[in-house]
Amino acid sequence: MNSFRLKIVSPDGCLFEGDAQLITLRTTQGEVTILANHTEYLAAIGMGRATVVTEAGRRTAACIGGILMAADNKVDVVATTFEWKEDIDADRAVAALKEAEEQLAAGGLDETRRKIVESKKRRAEVRLSVVRAE
Repeated sequence: MNSFRLKIVSPDGCLFEGDAQLITLRTTQGEVTILANHTEYLAAIGMGRATVVTEAGRRTAACIGGILMAADNKVDVVATTFEWKEDIDADRAVAALKEAEEQLAAGGLDETRRKIVESKKRRAEVRLSVVRAE
């Protein structure tokens, strides 16, 4: 399979830089897979699982927010949050999910606080979906 140059960065630094055969992740418009020689493409990243395939194998991550740019057989992912499966603290994600669910069930949240708690819940769900994936 042909490859392209992939660079993944987040506020934590450069998380990957090298050749890849594909990257799949969720944009705000839905899931997208980028292969070698993809047409120029720019998209806002949503919340979901990211998959990167290299000659060394397949890796998954939780990817939340940011920008995806593809041009000239290079792909840059500038993510707000990007956590490889092996780096996700499952216990912390379970606790965050439980706390968010409890806050939502208790009610009494104003619109802004409700949206923040719903976002925290969704981020925890994404992390857990990555940890629990085969």
